[in-house]
Amino acid sequence: MTAILGISAFYHDSAAALVVDGEVVAAAQEERFSRIKHDDALPVKAIESCLSQAGIRPEDLDYVTFYEKPLLKFDRLLQTYVSYAPAGFRSFGRAMPIWLRQKLHITRELHKGLDGRYSRRFVFCEHHESHAASAFFPSPFDDAAILTLDGVGEWTTGAVGLGTGNRIRLLSEMKFPHSLGLLYSAFTSYCGFRVNSGEYKLMGLAPYGDPIFTSTILEHLLDLKEDGSLRLDMSYFKFARGLTMTTEKFHRLFGGPPRDPESDLTQREMDLAASIQEVTDEAVLRAGRFAHRATGARRLCMAGGVALNCVSNRHLLENGPFDDIWVQPAAGDAGGALGAALLVWHQLLDRPRFPATADRMSGSFLGPRFEQSEVERRLCALDAPFEVLPESEVTRKTAGLLAAGMVVGWFQDRMEFGPRALGSRSILGDPRDPAMQSKMNLKIKFRESFRPFAPAVLAEHANQWFDMGKARESPYMLLVVPVARDHRVDGADFGAAGLERLKLSRSDIPAVTHVDFSARVQTVDRSRNGRFYDLLAEFENQTGCPVLINTSFNVRGEPIVCTPEDAYRCFMATGMDALVAGNCLLLKSDQPETAAEVAADHLRQFALD
Repeated sequence: MTAILGISAFYHDSAAALVVDGEVVAAAQEERFSRIKHDDALPVKAIESCLSQAGIRPEDLDYVTFYEKPLLKFDRLLQTYVSYAPAGFRSFGRAMPIWLRQKLHITRELHKGLDGRYSRRFVFCEHHESHAASAFFPSPFDDAAILTLDGVGEWTTGAVGLGTGNRIRLLSEMKFPHSLGLLYSAFTSYCGFRVNSGEYKLMGLAPYGDPIFTSTILEHLLDLKEDGSLRLDMSYFKFARGLTMTTEKFHRLFGGPPRDPESDLTQREMDLAASIQEVTDEAVLRAGRFAHRATGARRLCMAGGVALNCVSNRHLLENGPFDDIWVQPAAGDAGGALGAALLVWHQLLDRPRFPATADRMSGSFLGPRFEQSEVERRLCALDAPFEVLPESEVTRKTAGLLAAGMVVGWFQDRMEFGPRALGSRSILGDPRDPAMQSKMNLKIKFRESFRPFAPAVLAEHANQWFDMGKARESPYMLLVVPVARDHRVDGADFGAAGLERLKLSRSDIPAVTHVDFSARVQTVDRSRNGRFYDLLAEFENQTGCPVLINTSFNVRGEPIVCTPEDAYRCFMATGMDALVAGNCLLLKSDQPETAAEVAADHLRQFALD
């Protein structure tokens, strides 16, 4: 047996992943255990969870691998500070203490994180090699082009490569400070959202605006090349030398200072979101076309934070040269832990990959699970009243609650790896209810009303309800597709502007239909999704609709729930009507009022993002 532990840490979304004899057996983000959103600390609890799931001790590990090369990253920071000196001194002063205390001593920190019980080899991979490995090695393809795009690793901000058999090779790279990810994050910050977490919000805001600033962005901010690479005019950006993303020159170009994070959204932010999304779509398309020219491959694998932009992914699939695209479900830095482990197995140890009809991510259900007896024990410890349903009744009863208009917390099986809830740690609702989007956003998720919800659909019915185009499937919610025309509302007045467009019902499933008729779809199949598939099938049996709202089981500012205790507290502090944890059914009406007060106090710790 060969056991390899991959680790990502010290930037954001720290994670651990365990590969045993080439199989991905466990992976999880630290935030799920620490309850700190986007936790960047050494993932001690995630490591413990991964090892525990496999019954492995630290001393049993053969390799521990880190997702990037700290000294190379430190070189980039020093050279950047020197280039901009004396500007950037505050940023330099804030960064150096943690580098000198911790980040330059990664081996020491890893030893500590493993309780000093690991004494074998540490391997350090380059950041974009880890991304590329996470994209290709678990994919269902024997050979494929590889595209990685993010903010920045050591020096690289984007790369094109080729994966064949058990090898990956990066063919070209884009270097800091020229970065599509940082460009998108600059607009995220300017529009009043938090960098490294608010990019989803900017993407969701884009359909409310018009891309009137696209030409301004292309003429002033960057030179976009035919191969998808770009050069930024750094006089508009401050991220290389300061503590903010944009300069006064940027603000003058777009008519004023950045939006205050909690102020009302204006048409300017909506139009900026639409414009930077259009620029991103074009950059990703050009990068994809170049990857095809450089490799001759008919299929593409993607990773890096930009690969979580499911609008650009769809644009590339439908307008680009590839027959199929596979995106790593944990495409951000968390997935780097998995890529680093697989890189050691396949590339360092030269172990083969074997053909597979599906990907090797096990539906991305790679986190801890809680057996029925454990769920019951923990709920009893919370003095939570519940009913234990017979196995055969769980999906029937839950589907009935959903059909009656209730919002249900769904806590089942292994926790998902990556930013999406895929049917194990989910909040579910009826997509046919026109009021459900607003209800779930404002009373349950406590987030902005414009944020769209994703539909989960039985895979065999996906093409009837959505225009899937070239997409064979979308099991990880990484493609936006249009709702099928047969299910759209004809003759409605769509002349409203801005957020007023939210009030208009656009389809038979209005709660998951965005204002441009799009939806971030998850296709659900029996082999990956088990009980969640059965629930959807039962909901269809009761209602004729094979679609449910599926959003992550958390509130704004909180990581997705991990344990039964997390799930109960979130359930009690929100407007959810019921919680189904394993076979246990908890109705809000049966719960003690004191539990709601305690849960609300607990959730106040999470800072709004």
